[in-house]
Amino acid sequence: MSKLQALQQKINYDKTFDCVQCGYCLPACPTYETMEKETHSPRGRINLVKMVAEGKASIDDLQKPIEKCLGCMACTTVCPTNVQYGQILEGAKEVIEDHQVKSTSRKKMEDFLFGSFFPSAKWMDTLGSLTWFYQKSGLQTFANLLRLTKAAPLHLDKFEQVIPKQPSPKERAKRTKRYIRTRPARAKVAFFTGCVMDSVFFQTNQNTIELLLRWGFEVVLPEEQTCCGALHAHSGKVHDSIHLAKRNIEAFEEEEVDYIINNAGGCGARMVEYHHLFEKGTSWHQRAEQFVSKMKDISEVLVEVDHVYFNKSIDKTVTYQPSCHMTNVQKVVSPPLELMKKVPGLTLKELDRPDFCCGSAGIYNIINYEDSMDILDVKMRDVCNAGSETVVTTNPGCLLQMKLGIEREGVNHTMGAEHLVDLLLEADPQQK
Repeated sequence: MSKLQALQQKINYDKTFDCVQCGYCLPACPTYETMEKETHSPRGRINLVKMVAEGKASIDDLQKPIEKCLGCMACTTVCPTNVQYGQILEGAKEVIEDHQVKSTSRKKMEDFLFGSFFPSAKWMDTLGSLTWFYQKSGLQTFANLLRLTKAAPLHLDKFEQVIPKQPSPKERAKRTKRYIRTRPARAKVAFFTGCVMDSVFFQTNQNTIELLLRWGFEVVLPEEQTCCGALHAHSGKVHDSIHLAKRNIEAFEEEEVDYIINNAGGCGARMVEYHHLFEKGTSWHQRAEQFVSKMKDISEVLVEVDHVYFNKSIDKTVTYQPSCHMTNVQKVVSPPLELMKKVPGLTLKELDRPDFCCGSAGIYNIINYEDSMDILDVKMRDVCNAGSETVVTTNPGCLLQMKLGIEREGVNHTMGAEHLVDLLLEADPQQK
């Protein structure tokens, strides 16, 4: 196989021919709207991939347009020819990653972050505990008074302001691996805790377990589970992502469960596509298909149960910001809305453009901060026009991004943001 043929295979050249350049994707693409360049549209990126695969353009020409893509997959929902844009995008990212020449220091940093930090539950617990100490000890207040946080790289000072209060290390240590409250249980489920979700939104994860128990499920937390691999795939580290997929498949196979539950749109989107990572007919493909068949967002299983009522009225107005990956990849659209409509006292005001990305997209808002803020500004105009008190979402990245958008708009005294799980538990659900 020649080098060009190898490149064509890795970059999914054959899939680019499904795109007929019709332009249906243009109005759906956030980066095309905010950047106003053909190269920053789905069809433009696909055309560039094709040109690189044919030797008519260089990988360097492809790098910026691909890096500027959110990966929100909104284009796939409107595409009339069912172009597999996600696979083309992932192939392009892998080719770009392989092509890059990195300094020794950068390589070591990436090896630590992607190889040790994100996949490690211990590192995630440590991050959460250090954040708790930073908040509880007064260091955060001191650092902000002296404007020391301004020295943080990658605009991390902006996100530092919207990280929720963290539980103490003692509270984190209380969590067990198995929970059951009602016998016989409605079903047995395994809960995927995630990496960033478990570190930064630990209490939301605990609330997820509590909701499942109140709905009558038995809940287990497989000890060997790890990062879903989405951050690795977004960075072109596809082989690392496949390794993590195998680890998760093995971890959840140890428990015979009816469902595997996630509460993070981005993680769920990665895991429902695990079977695409392996060649059809192989044992890993079959095992991945079994894993995927059980994967559910928590809203999907909660909405199916009709013997639960909400004991408390939540008298406030909310608007729902759906996770792009949950909508466009997991195809979970109505369950969160149906659940919110069951909460007494809650007024739901829908956005004019709910499917427009908030600009979070994994770590996009960190590495492409200014572009992300342009996209967030569009989203916040819609949110503010809705006139709600609270923005509800179902993904950690979206939640932080919406909190940041509220701060940027200066409406943090009249508007907040929370995860769907936290809202539902606040309404005190009980079994009939």
